[in-house]
Amino acid sequence: MTTRRPHFVWVFALFVFALLAGTPVLAAQAEMDLLASYLGKWDGGGVLVGGEKPQPFRCRMTMAKGGQLKINYSGRCSLVNMNLSVAGTIAYNDSTGRYEAAMSSNAGFTGYAVGMKHDDRITFDLQRQQKDNRGQNVRIGARISLGQGSITVDYEVEFNNSGQIMRATVPFSRASAS
Repeated sequence: MTTRRPHFVWVFALFVFALLAGTPVLAAQAEMDLLASYLGKWDGGGVLVGGEKPQPFRCRMTMAKGGQLKINYSGRCSLVNMNLSVAGTIAYNDSTGRYEAAMSSNAGFTGYAVGMKHDDRITFDLQRQQKDNRGQNVRIGARISLGQGSITVDYEVEFNNSGQIMRATVPFSRASAS
């Protein structure tokens, strides 16, 4: 019996190590499966408020599988006199145990955010201070919220010199197949 006991302890230790070593992979896979549930085409719309008059607009977004456990997204919103395009990535970083998102736009906004997970909702807050095309200070923010099978994007731009704030909320739903 004494010759088998060390063997049993060694096998048990290897089994426990294998279980613990496999846990992050399973966790990362579960997080990526959650992100993958948002793959596809999305439509939304809203109203930009804070300017001279409210401006309705429509948006579309595509979420596609990217490389290295990332989800790529690209979207476009059409307003009365301009188009806004955004693109970026969302990923679960297994080494840090957190969600991460990066975004850029044709308006010169770039941002990076760590996602906060609460229950089944993941929220990213992208905030940035920068200069507009006239050299004036502007605070730009975008909040992306994934949860309960929907996507919501909140935009806010504050012109620091005038104090003017423009906001829009865009709830997205899956695009109907046509």
